[in-house]
Amino acid sequence: LPNPHGPHMGQGSGFIISADGYIVTNNHVVGGAEKVSVQLADGREFDADIIGTDSHTDVAVIKVDGKDLPVLPLGDSEAIHVGQWVLAVGNPFGLSNSVTAGIISAKGRSSVGITDYENFIQTDAAINPGNSGGPLVNLDGEVIGINTAILSRGGGNIGIGFAVPINMARDVMDQLIEHGAVTRGFLGIVIQNLTSDLVESFELEDNKGILVSDVGDNSPAAEAGLTS
Repeated sequence: LPNPHGPHMGQGSGFIISADGYIVTNNHVVGGAEKVSVQLADGREFDADIIGTDSHTDVAVIKVDGKDLPVLPLGDSEAIHVGQWVLAVGNPFGLSNSVTAGIISAKGRSSVGITDYENFIQTDAAINPGNSGGPLVNLDGEVIGINTAILSRGGGNIGIGFAVPINMARDVMDQLIEHGAVTRGFLGIVIQNLTSDLVESFELEDNKGILVSDVGDNSPAAEAGLTS
């Protein structure tokens, strides 16, 4: 019987962002790995170093020793719109270099329970296990998102996939490459969405905005005068 506590292998996807070998993928694809190998579409294989990972956004950067590698251009995820056609590229179930097509189903999806910072692009382009870390591209071939997760009861695609917007990932990628980690500002408040009950309770006109439910002692928010 296989040793449940022994090493195991996993697969995922990624995309090259620089000709000298920086590659973007998901944290859950490479985080904690002892060894990472990369296979390109032309069959070349490289050992990769993990440059940095960020579990809060599920973004990671790895690097292979290469030059003049093919690079995917990064697009503008703020410019996308619901109904726009997109392509998901990756390695589903080990079927390398698979491309699926769909549309952007929604933007700004949060409260999905996948990462700490959620602002997902939702798409119905088929995404399956192994697609994680691969690019979601527009029809100009520009990366607009990093395919990260699916909503599924059986583990396969049912047309609800989520991608981290590339504009959100871009700063994370830059910090990982420069520093190996991500530094974020600290405000010190606990917030919650305005539900219909809260809107009625506070006699508000609409549900736009957030409720500050708690302010940490001696936090920057407290020093700035915010109260709950």
